[in-house]
Amino acid sequence: MIARRTLSALGLSALLALAACGEKPAAQAQPKELVFSILSAENQASMAPLWQPLLDDMSAQIGIKVKPYFATNYTSLIEAMRFNQVQVGWFSALPALEAVNRADAEVLGRVIDAGGDATYKSVLIVKKGRGITLDKVLACGQRYAFGIGDAKSTSGTLAPMAYLFTPRGIEPSKCFKAVRSASHQANAFSIANGLLDVATNNSVGVLFFAREQPKLAAQIEVIWSSPPLPESSIVARKDVDPAIKEKMRRFFLTYGTGAGPTADKQREVLKGLAYGGFKPADNSYLDPIREMEASEDLAEARRGGDKARIAKAQAAFDKIHAAAAQKRAKEPDV
Repeated sequence: MIARRTLSALGLSALLALAACGEKPAAQAQPKELVFSILSAENQASMAPLWQPLLDDMSAQIGIKVKPYFATNYTSLIEAMRFNQVQVGWFSALPALEAVNRADAEVLGRVIDAGGDATYKSVLIVKKGRGITLDKVLACGQRYAFGIGDAKSTSGTLAPMAYLFTPRGIEPSKCFKAVRSASHQANAFSIANGLLDVATNNSVGVLFFAREQPKLAAQIEVIWSSPPLPESSIVARKDVDPAIKEKMRRFFLTYGTGAGPTADKQREVLKGLAYGGFKPADNSYLDPIREMEASEDLAEARRGGDKARIAKAQAAFDKIHAAAAQKRAKEPDV
C-alpha cells in the first residue's frame, strides 16, 4: 500500500513537472481599477469636479478605470497608499517624500503651474487693514492667534518653520497666544473673518481662494513668502505593474500637449486645476524637502544640547545640503 502511494505521488509529480515545462509563467493579472488619492484641502465638493475629467481621461488612455479617493489630511493619504488602498495619487512634496519612505512609492512626474513654473511658495497671510506686519509677528509676545497647516504640509508647516521661525529660534507654541492647525482654505476663511490674526497658506491656495471666494479674498494680504518650493507630484506604489505604471507616466507627461480639440479640452481641465501640465521627475525631485527636514532635525538637536546628537544631525544635514545644492546648480528652477 505504501509503495503504491509512493509510486502514485511520484507519477503525479512527474506529470506536474512535465506540464510545467510546457507552460509559460502566468502574466501578472491586470487590475480592474486603480484608486487615485487627492487631498481635498479645499473640500471634496469643490475638488471632485476639477479632478474627475482628468481621471476619466486617464481611465480611457490606460485602459483601466481610475477611481478618486479623497481625504482631508495627508496622514490618511499616506496610510491609504501604504496599505494599498490607493495605488497612485497627487501629493505635495512633504507627504510625497513620506510616501516614498513609508509606503514603498516613487515619483512619476511633477506638476507645473499655469505659468510654467515647477515651484510655488509658502506664505503668511493676515487681514487687510489690521496693521499686522511681519516684524510684529516675529516679535512674538503672545499677541496673535496663529493658524498653521497640517503637520505634514510642505507649505503650511515645514517651509514656514524651516525658512522663517526656526532660523530665528521661534517656537510658535511659545510665540503666539493660540496655535490652531487647519487646511489652507479653513485658515483663509478664518483670516478673512477675523477669527485668526495670521496664518500659513501657499501661493496656489491663495489663487484658489480668490477664484472661489473673491470678496473674502480681497480682505487678505500676504506679508511673507518663502523661497520656491517643489510643486506637487504624481506618486505611485512601486508594485504597480510596470507596464501600467509606464502608461500612467506617459499619460501625465503628454496631457494637455500638442494641438487639436482633444489637447484643447485637456488644457481646459488643467486650467481648472491651476496647472500648466506635468514634467518628468524622480525621487531626487524631493531633495529640497529632505534638506528642510534635516535643517529642522539639526535645530531640534541644538535645542536639546546633546553633542552626539548635534554632530549626527549636522553630518546628515551637510550631506543632504550638498546633494541639494548640486541639484540646484544643475536645475535652478527646481
